[in-house]
Amino acid sequence: MTLANMQLTVGPNQFFWKAEDWSALYDDLANAPVSRVVLGELVCSKRLPFYQDAILPAIETLMAAGKEVVLTSLALVTLKRELKATAALAEIGVEVEINDLTALAHLPEGAKFSVGPLVNVYNEGTLGWLAKRGATRICLPPELPLSSVEALCQAATDAGIAIEVWGHGRIPLAISGRCYHARMHGRMKDNCLFACEDDPDGLEVDTSDGTPFLSMNGVQTLSDSCASMAHQVEALSEAGVSSLRLSPQSKGFVETCVQYRQRLDGVIDADTLSTELVRVSGGMRLSDGFLTGARGADWSGKAA
Repeated sequence: MTLANMQLTVGPNQFFWKAEDWSALYDDLANAPVSRVVLGELVCSKRLPFYQDAILPAIETLMAAGKEVVLTSLALVTLKRELKATAALAEIGVEVEINDLTALAHLPEGAKFSVGPLVNVYNEGTLGWLAKRGATRICLPPELPLSSVEALCQAATDAGIAIEVWGHGRIPLAISGRCYHARMHGRMKDNCLFACEDDPDGLEVDTSDGTPFLSMNGVQTLSDSCASMAHQVEALSEAGVSSLRLSPQSKGFVETCVQYRQRLDGVIDADTLSTELVRVSGGMRLSDGFLTGARGADWSGKAA
């Protein structure tokens, strides 16, 4: 695997955006240098009705532009309507990415599927079981160190499946039955009034002494920093990783996709990419510590 052959995948939008902004993202991605786009609702099924009618047009637009299109399952399925929606994914006619193993029960026998980063694929046994079940691609959990990525890439090669890693974006850490946004506003989860819409990249959470700590997104907990593999792509390529996953953000995301493609093509170096990422995002901190650092929030580059 060479850097130039490494693909870029856009993961599902983790946040709640207005329907017109959601649609505009995929219209723009049709012309972006990415190979694969995963779309749909990952975090909260209450958000889906606001843009559900735009999903099929987005699929058509992306496929017409030559993109590989995939639909995500929910990360946590708890309600009957969520079970029904999960079962309906396979009927749309595109590949399904599972982010909750319960989604497997709703795929037709023998159907090929991909596995998202919220499924804990931590060892060769799990990877092998998923491959036998029909998985063709696995996006590894973003908290894995490089040594584990290397071992799983070798197992994936033996099993004939592709490995993807988290390349850019706030890292998904946990999904809860409770809605943090609703609770912060003194509301019940069932009457949240969609408070998460006010934070299109998540709401930053500090410790009591003002230190940046986490970010919350409805029922989801994310990292405060934006993970970036700007300085790690050579190591990942040598390990056998075939694709980087870029998670949508509200500011300059298509530009971010272009910059990562330039990095893989050798047009810009790691420091230039990381500096541009900070600029485009409006000053977000970067991290890559899960891969090679002592802690996940560590950063191996120079950008502030």
